This record gives sequence, structure tokens and C-alpha cells, in this order.
Amino acid sequence: MIRFAFAGRCSTEDLQDPEASRNWQLTRARALIEPAGGQIVAEYFDIGHSRSLPWQRRPRANELLQALRNPNRGFDAVVIGEPQRTFYGNQFGNTFAVFVHFRIPLWVPEVGGPIDPDYEAHDLVMSVFGGMSKGERNRIKIRVRTAMSSQAKLQGRYLGGRPPYGYRITDAGTHPNPAKAAAGQRLHKLEPDPTTAPVVLRIFTM
Repeated sequence: MIRFAFAGRCSTEDLQDPEASRNWQLTRARALIEPAGGQIVAEYFDIGHSRSLPWQRRPRANELLQALRNPNRGFDAVVIGEPQRTFYGNQFGNTFAVFVHFRIPLWVPEVGGPIDPDYEAHDLVMSVFGGMSKGERNRIKIRVRTAMSSQAKLQGRYLGGRPPYGYRITDAGTHPNPAKAAAGQRLHKLEPDPTTAPVVLRIFTM
């Protein structure tokens, strides 16, 4: 039997189900190692930590790196469920060297088994997934920022925080998301505050 440590990550605890995310990553990992006689004996799963954080700054991932240094670590290899969840940008190149140094195989579903440090194709595959992970996160950031900017500019939507001086928060109707509307959430927007708005107008007309 090959003893494995499972490594995974879930970025947001409030916007997704951490247990569901852990389960599907764990299912993929087991499907890879069990035909080879592998069994997961330890788990290192981070919840609420961005993929952009290096392993050393993710609590559980950092514990795994520290465990690699321990001769009595209790496992023989490490398996992950999805490289895009685990590695970001050039993190694989910076992290895998530690595995190689301590002679701990890293198993990945996308390569069908352990990564061969001397096989350039494996390095290329992992680099591609790291780039895809970074690209996915950047696309989400751009979409969210652009959407929020357009909502504020074109719809007068209130996006949170303290209203600027001269404005107040007012109701803007039913939330367009049916689930949020059913939960009683409503839209809000900014409108000139009759008490403080004249002060702002006076400032800009001076």
C-alpha cells in the first residue's frame, strides 16, 4: 500500500460549499491512486485562502511543506485533485522543487500519476495549468470590476460602503437575482441628500 497525503483548496467559505469542493477534489484524487494501491492517510485542505497565495502563506499547505521535512511524516506521496485549484502562476515550479528534494512523489490526475521531474512534458503541463489558473482569476477580477463600475455609472447602483458626502442610500426595487429577491434582498442606489447635497453644490460652484 502507498500512503498518500491529500492536498486541496477552496477559496471562499461563504460563496461555495467547502465540503462539496473538498469531496469532488478528494474523489478525483482517490480515482487516480486507488488502482495503484494507494490510500489517503492525511489531508491538507485550505478553506478561505486565495489560489494566488503561495503555499507558505496557506496554513494547511504550509503544514504539508513542513511535513515533507519530517522523516516520520506518515505518508509516502502526495496527491492533488485538480492543479488549477492548487497551483497559480509559477507556484508549481517554486513548490515542486521541495518535493523533489525530499523525494516525495506528487501525483496529479492530469498526468495520470506521479510527476516526473526529468520529463519536460510534465513540467509543461503543470505550467499550463498554473497559467490557466492565473488567467481564470484575472478574468473574474476584470469582469467583476467592470460590472460594478457600469452598475454604479449607468444604473446609479449602490455598491457598498459609506455613502459619499452629499448622497444618501435609497431603495431601488426588487433584486434582479430571483434567489436573492426571494430571500428579501433589495437593490439600493445613491441619491442626493436634501440636507448635505446643497453644500456639495455650493463647493463646486464657488
